[in-house]
Amino acid sequence: MAGIEFVFESRKKEEDTAMPKHIGVYPGTFDPITRGHLDIIERGLKLFDLLIVAVAESHSKAPLFDAPERLDIIRHELKYYKNIRVESFNCLLIDYMKKKKATTVLRGLRVISDFEYEFQMALINRKLDQGTETVFMMTSENYAAVSSRFIKEIARLGGDVTAFVTPYVAKRLKEKFDGNFAG
Repeated sequence: MAGIEFVFESRKKEEDTAMPKHIGVYPGTFDPITRGHLDIIERGLKLFDLLIVAVAESHSKAPLFDAPERLDIIRHELKYYKNIRVESFNCLLIDYMKKKKATTVLRGLRVISDFEYEFQMALINRKLDQGTETVFMMTSENYAAVSSRFIKEIARLGGDVTAFVTPYVAKRLKEKFDGNFAG
């Protein structure tokens, strides 16, 4: 009997390693990805067996970088991390999470005004699917003022954004705005 139990336990452990147990989704437009986003991702990886960075196609926000560009940039930034996937989605977050068998949304908070919006979104997501939980993570204080919107404006006007984004993202922003500076 002990031998049978041992074989069963052995198979169960193999199955457990093949399929992540706790999948988290960190959704956003990431236009562009900032050091604040990277901080949340790095710390969020400690909470999940698999973290999916889900890039919203978000046509309503009129992003600077299209979805394939944002995916490329994010994959470049996260290429050395394990247990992470970068994908785009163009549906309700809850529907995307069901497809991925994820139950937890990871959201970063910078300032108190972020919490009000994020709290409302968490409540709506919970109403749509009661099995969905949202984990709020405060960004490190170094990145509290960092916002993709401000970064794009600084870059558009020719300012130095390297305190807010990685050198690769700064380069991609510069390429995007070269020739478009109306200054």
